[in-house]
Amino acid sequence: MNEYINWDDGRRLNLSTGATAKCQALNPGQLYALFLYNSSNADHDIQATVVGSNSTPPVQVTVPGTTANEGLASIVLVSGNDTDTVSISIVPNGVHSTNNLDIWMGSVQMPTNTAGLNNQHLDATGQPQQFNKYCRYYSVPASHWYNVSINSNINQFISVQFQESTATVYIVNPTPNANARVTALGTVTENKDYTIVKGANPTPQTITHYLSGNGKQFVWMDADSEQNSEGATLALTSL
Repeated sequence: MNEYINWDDGRRLNLSTGATAKCQALNPGQLYALFLYNSSNADHDIQATVVGSNSTPPVQVTVPGTTANEGLASIVLVSGNDTDTVSISIVPNGVHSTNNLDIWMGSVQMPTNTAGLNNQHLDATGQPQQFNKYCRYYSVPASHWYNVSINSNINQFISVQFQESTATVYIVNPTPNANARVTALGTVTENKDYTIVKGANPTPQTITHYLSGNGKQFVWMDADSEQNSEGATLALTSL
């Protein structure tokens, strides 16, 4: 029998085979990301099904497995303009009976319950801050220009920046298949609802991106493993 978990707060939770996490609190004008980590501690992938509105077909997402829970997140982008409800479940696998995902939601509003995450304000001083796996930074930049700087020596370090209805996916030291970790649900479209910014030569280990403040909240969240996030930094500089 399928177990339904109320996920309206977007909190970090463990999802097992046979359970469905369901959020019915998405708002119009907001873009959300679902962060899915394979926490089975086994080197096999998990197939997860993500369902949005009745008019949009579900998507299946591959969440890579590692023996030490050190895989990247798979990211699913969902718009509150498409649906107020989204759910996640694990596709049963007859070979591997125990499958687990560590999941949470991100946006300028989510999660409303930040238990298990490190939720803190990002000052616009230019001082690099540790950007670890469970970090969620937020700031309300004033109406002028800023620099966002993300640095990591790890290949394909991924993070997401949210601004209400749009998101920017930053990929430091990108690999050829870097975009494969991002899935869009429904009408969410690259270069309209979200953009992907990649580190480039001669300094692929650092991304510096301009940000135009507007007095509204921005949020930054890590989408990499705990091990790969060691040494990663995030900085916001007022220009």
